[in-house]
Amino acid sequence: MNRKIFTATAALMLSSQLVFAAEHTVQMKNVGADGTMVFEPAVLNVAVGDTVHFEPTDMAHNSESVTNLIPEGSAGWKGAMNQKVSFTVDKEGVYVYKCTPHTIMGMVGVVVAGSPTNLEEIKTQSASLSATFVMNKDRLTNYLNQVK
Repeated sequence: MNRKIFTATAALMLSSQLVFAAEHTVQMKNVGADGTMVFEPAVLNVAVGDTVHFEPTDMAHNSESVTNLIPEGSAGWKGAMNQKVSFTVDKEGVYVYKCTPHTIMGMVGVVVAGSPTNLEEIKTQSASLSATFVMNKDRLTNYLNQVK
């Protein structure tokens, strides 16, 4: 009897986690609310277990997590040019991502999963990435300042 109750409870808990996992879409755009070469939304709040879909609304873009600017132990992601890529959030914290060919133009974005436990570390380490931008130099700093 106890085994049946345990099994039923475990199944219910697993199914409830699947039901509550959300899906989010980020568009890769040439022009948007924040100017040229943007992801929209640029700052996205999600929960661990949610899936984020990066869609090439305009051509010549991809989405790739920045290796040293994601939570420790996260798998990250790397999408191909002009292709949709999806990432199921696997760790709590702040994720910074970029469009590989347009990083120099400040085409970056931020995903916040749950509590931003690594925010201060990300702010410190992101300076080297921002230093490579030839335009939109404050974009990443501004996005990170929106994270609470």
